[in-house]
Amino acid sequence: MTSSPASIRVKFSHWLGAFTGFYRPSASEIRQLDTVSKFLYAARSVILVISAQAAIIAGLLAAQAGAFHWLHFILVFIGFVTAHMISNLSNDYFGYKYGHDTPDSPRMRYTVHPLNSGVLSPRTLLLGIVITAVLGLSILTFFILERGWLAAGFASAGIVLLFWYDAVPVSLKSIGLGELAVFIVWGPLMVGGGYAVISGHFASDAIYIATPYGLGVMSILLGKHIDQREFDTSKAIHTLPVLLGEHAARVINILVILMMYIIIAVLIILQLLTPFAAVTLIALPRASHALHTLSRARPTQAPEGYVGWPLWYHRVCLQHNRAFGWLYILGLTLGVLWSTVVAHA
Repeated sequence: MTSSPASIRVKFSHWLGAFTGFYRPSASEIRQLDTVSKFLYAARSVILVISAQAAIIAGLLAAQAGAFHWLHFILVFIGFVTAHMISNLSNDYFGYKYGHDTPDSPRMRYTVHPLNSGVLSPRTLLLGIVITAVLGLSILTFFILERGWLAAGFASAGIVLLFWYDAVPVSLKSIGLGELAVFIVWGPLMVGGGYAVISGHFASDAIYIATPYGLGVMSILLGKHIDQREFDTSKAIHTLPVLLGEHAARVINILVILMMYIIIAVLIILQLLTPFAAVTLIALPRASHALHTLSRARPTQAPEGYVGWPLWYHRVCLQHNRAFGWLYILGLTLGVLWSTVVAHA
């Protein structure tokens, strides 16, 4: 039976909705949706924007260097988003398997859990992981054949860190290194590695330019781990906030957000970024809101109408980094366009 245009529009709105806003809707609502929508919500697609932004930044750096290739960029974009999706799904699978994602866990409360909520069966979840893994491995094989050890090295490091983060009994998350691992993955590895496989060569400048964005992603996870500190403590999951305490972790996150802007200023002074990168200052109101929130203790209960509880610091850090990332991309785009104009003047 052919789907009507109205039905297709409804499905598309659900698919788009999985990538926007904050963690919603409820599990009961998601169970009524089509299979694709269920899978997208189960994969926490709202957070996949950080991988999409990393791919775009890598592509813009390649364009700035005059070494942009559309096919390589598209495959990097799909590969990054696919790898992130696999990471989210596998984290939920192993969190469920190892007993971390219990009914009282924050993971069960702020958004739908694919297994505990009954949205997906273990078989469907594993099938989704296999399908996305086949797609990801196909892209990886292409780049290894095309770029050799350069692609293999970056990809191997990224895969190891993504799965070591939470998919093994002694994970990076459980020994206070998860936050650092996320910075490395979404900063130097994704942006620097993405640039390398798109352009065909490694450049240390790409690593430096990746640093502010990697710090932004780190701030998101650090905020989340502060929100989950009490639960993680009860489960002996030694994230950085568990090891250092909530106050120290909030101070560190404030410094991380401030360093994002300080490093951009330094990169502009060193002429590794064009002055157009200063457009990221437009995100300062959101940064200020995040800093203001981080400077105060979290409320004991969710404000009326609040979506995503018990996530509190995580939400403001995610909202800030989403805006920061798009503005960083805008600044890099303007730099590329300006360089093109000057070159043809």
